[in-house]
Amino acid sequence: MVAIVICLSVLIPLEGGIKILKTKNPGIHFFRGSCVVVANIAFFAGIAVLPLAEATAIFFISPILITFFSIIFLKEQVGLLRWSALIFGLIGVILVIKPFGASFRWEIIFPLTAALAYSSLQILTRYLGVNEKAATMAFYIQISFIIYMGLFSFLFHDGSFDTVNHPSFQFFFKGWVWPDKNDFLIIFFIGVFNAFGGYLISQAYRLSFAGLVAPFEYSALVFSIFWGIIILDEFLNLLSIIGILIILVSGVLIAVRETIKDRPLSLKKILDRR
Repeated sequence: MVAIVICLSVLIPLEGGIKILKTKNPGIHFFRGSCVVVANIAFFAGIAVLPLAEATAIFFISPILITFFSIIFLKEQVGLLRWSALIFGLIGVILVIKPFGASFRWEIIFPLTAALAYSSLQILTRYLGVNEKAATMAFYIQISFIIYMGLFSFLFHDGSFDTVNHPSFQFFFKGWVWPDKNDFLIIFFIGVFNAFGGYLISQAYRLSFAGLVAPFEYSALVFSIFWGIIILDEFLNLLSIIGILIILVSGVLIAVRETIKDRPLSLKKILDRR
């Protein structure tokens, strides 16, 4: 609700007013909104159990999926070097997951699901972005959140489904409680960041190649490590650190390579496409 207020009062007037909410693609907007809801819920369920930095690193299989989907659905051209860097990044994700080690946890399915949903979201952003404003897409995402979470809270608010003693499932099904004043403050800032973050990332995917924008999101890895240590007192083992560094290097390599090649679409080229 905070994000919708910001969309209506700031972002939508910035891009032409209420008329931009009229769309010929309501079904795609709803499906895109469904993707971001799934991505958020799955990721949050993951960090209920997994260290924040590790869950974020696993989530960053999404740039690989975005690149793969952009080839199939958007017909974007991807060179050998970028494929090599993405595979290198995948190796880093595997080091974090440790699928064959004793420390493997099945809960990685949650950030992996989030990555798949998020990848689908950004491919749809790229598809819609030719004809839709970023503020329009941001608004319909918030509408989707309210619809889904309203249904979710109606079905599970009393905690009667909270029967599995596991943090991830308790995150889904625990009973609803009234937030205190500190919670409301946090919720308010989440809404602010959600509104502006959703708008800016939509703009990025509208105006450039999906495969180029995605690696810049690796910066979230740095923040997840920082906040994991500062707030949650979570420290990583050596293998996870190496994996995260590999993921970061692969993302930077792609970004530098694409900058040299001058691959991003300019605004003029976007307008020419229309």
